[in-house]
Amino acid sequence: MSLPATKSDVVVAGPFKPRSAAIVPLAAQPRRFDPRGLAIKVAQSVLPPLVVIAILLGLWQAAFSGPDSSLPPPSEVWAQSRDLIVEPFFVHGSQDIGLGWRVLVSLERVAYGFGLAAIVGVLIGALIGQSVWAMRGLDPIFQVLRTVPPLAWLPLSLAAFLDSRPSAIFVIFITSIWPVIINTAVGIRNIPQDYRNVALVLRLNHVEYFFKIMVPAAAPYIFSGLKIGVGLSWLAIVAAEMLTGGVGIGFFIWDAWNSSRLTDIIVALVYIGLVGFMLDKLVSFLGALVTRGTSSN
Repeated sequence: MSLPATKSDVVVAGPFKPRSAAIVPLAAQPRRFDPRGLAIKVAQSVLPPLVVIAILLGLWQAAFSGPDSSLPPPSEVWAQSRDLIVEPFFVHGSQDIGLGWRVLVSLERVAYGFGLAAIVGVLIGALIGQSVWAMRGLDPIFQVLRTVPPLAWLPLSLAAFLDSRPSAIFVIFITSIWPVIINTAVGIRNIPQDYRNVALVLRLNHVEYFFKIMVPAAAPYIFSGLKIGVGLSWLAIVAAEMLTGGVGIGFFIWDAWNSSRLTDIIVALVYIGLVGFMLDKLVSFLGALVTRGTSSN
């Protein structure tokens, strides 16, 4: 009596192979580098802004190239402020430095003020978000305080700290903390009940619950608040430096205005806009990294 044949006993005649041996998982196939597709994507991202900028510069040049124009055209900006554009890190004295160094000084203050606002704002928002009564009682106060302009806080900060540097950092902090608190509290309130039930089942303590449940679940809301906060902090430092002095980018604009150097002011505004754009993209990148792409851009 012969035994039934097993898989090892099966012989496939001819060139044919079992179908399972010919199947290659799609994910295992290596992706080929497509330089043409990459070039098309880069062109689609870069060319439209360049075309728009070229058109705007042309309109600007045509509108203000007359002898009676009140603002300098792009050609005059390049002629008079060329050194600020092509050499942003020159040093010719304690106050005669390039815009690159001035931006770094301002960014250092923003790092202190906004970093402190991010930490305190997330912690306070997490506490408030766990209580519906605290949310209802404090939210109107936060909504009122967040509308106060940055420079309105400056006299109080100067009276309290008696120094321009901590005063500027405080202005950044008090300006940028409100969207962080509000968005974090809203994110905590919107944590699904299933997540809270999991924490109860696992018997997580308060610290574990904060880092393993609350922060990951509310991360999209938190980073939305951080994006708003970093923009406000950059606006606040420029405004504060105009009055407190120093070597920051804000004081440079005020000093250029007092010296009637309009071309230098225009170049500084471009620097401010580019740095603000990069700060926004940096926070967006970190948010996408932490939330795996679920944070709002």
